[in-house]
Amino acid sequence: MALTQPLDPPGSRPAPGIRSVFLAGPFIQLLDPATGEMPADTRAPFDVLIKHFEAQGLSVHNAHRREAWGAELMRPEQCTKLDQDEIRKADVFVALPGHPASPGTHIEIGWASAFDKPIVLLLERDREYTFLVQGLHTVASVEYVVHTDIATCLPAVDRAVDLAVRRQRERNGAR
Repeated sequence: MALTQPLDPPGSRPAPGIRSVFLAGPFIQLLDPATGEMPADTRAPFDVLIKHFEAQGLSVHNAHRREAWGAELMRPEQCTKLDQDEIRKADVFVALPGHPASPGTHIEIGWASAFDKPIVLLLERDREYTFLVQGLHTVASVEYVVHTDIATCLPAVDRAVDLAVRRQRERNGAR
């Protein structure tokens, strides 16, 4: 599993040709049963990433924000089709696979792989992930960023996005 380490300051612009990101991660399992919404601490990594990508001028598709952090959940028939369509259209796919594993996120990772999208997986340090997540780089353009805090690994995320995009383009014969 190739790991990306933070070394440089975050890039001010995305890799050439990158206009959109699909940001995936656990959702339903993170909702507070009392409020039906994501608590601030579980929402924070998504918020940080959305702001970071949008500051670079990227369009970010994210179900958490779209569904008001749980306050406006869509029906399965709506969100499934919309998420698959948005993954298909996105230039790059970034995900927090979840611990424990998020079944929905893992389906989305599979779609991204099947659609030949460059993929960046953000893995929490000292957590175990499924073998298929660990080995995905053998069948798709995947970069892994191992982190303890999303906000401090944004430079590594930027490098991983750039590298995943370049590798995917090389695999497909494009420059």
